[in-house]
Amino acid sequence: MTDVSIEEHPVAGGGPYAITTGPDGALWYTLVHSGGIGRMVPGAEPVNHRLDPDCGPTIITSGPDGALWFTEYRAHRIGRITTDGTVAEFPLPTPDCGPFGIAAGPDGALWFTETAADRIGRITTGGAVTEFPLPATGAFPSAITAGPDGGMWFTMNQADAIGRITADGTVTVHPLPTAGSAPVGIAPGPDGALWYVAIAAGLIGRITTEGGIREFPLPDRAGRPHAIAPGADGALWFTEWGGNRVGSITVEGVIEVHDLPTSGSEPHGITLGPDGAVWTALETGALARLAPKPLPRPGREPHP
Repeated sequence: MTDVSIEEHPVAGGGPYAITTGPDGALWYTLVHSGGIGRMVPGAEPVNHRLDPDCGPTIITSGPDGALWFTEYRAHRIGRITTDGTVAEFPLPTPDCGPFGIAAGPDGALWFTETAADRIGRITTGGAVTEFPLPATGAFPSAITAGPDGGMWFTMNQADAIGRITADGTVTVHPLPTAGSAPVGIAPGPDGALWYVAIAAGLIGRITTEGGIREFPLPDRAGRPHAIAPGADGALWFTEWGGNRVGSITVEGVIEVHDLPTSGSEPHGITLGPDGAVWTALETGALARLAPKPLPRPGREPHP
């Protein structure tokens, strides 16, 4: 098992939820409880940018325009923040739609999910919004990511399915083998497939662009995996929100898990940091950094 160093860095504000590495080499994260966006350069003090305290910022991602884009789940808006902290917000056409996941697409726009409206949305960097209905009702589309095939892939949390949408709005739905799995996070892997986490079934899944699916049960099926992201080591890293752990899975399916130092820390979002380490947002008020421990140098082991 890989020996991993874990450091927790407390941050001000309420509820670090999602996290990403920005184009400026800093970590950017949402503060879902207090309504803010945080920025931290590893080794420096974090800075918070305040939003409407009740807007519920959730997922954040780098946009094609050098800014960060995020969803406001409770305010039903898409937000944009520049690296110097200037914020713009774009109301969505459908009321009470509950935007959650967001990711940059290959077409130069941002694509997002509308959990409460069963739609996938597209917003240009100028703020023009298009919405595409899903073929299923009550699907609760959640996370979304760009696939290696030019499509956008997303989880359908309440439909136990993975969806794909093309630039013209054509949707393909891939049902999952395990009923009641409730997929949430999804990310591209280094093997050309998409990898997802099933929060209710306690498993990691892999889906090819042709729709072939393989599932890997976690050691703790009650761990409630939430988010997943590629690491620098060729593995996928994921959070276990209910298990207070962060884990990794290789493309061959080998799983390792690591307990977080603080109990009940509620790990949610996860990303590869600008320093090559894996960072996760702990909803109870910190960012955690995970990196392999260096091996002892030959001839420098401690003597008895």
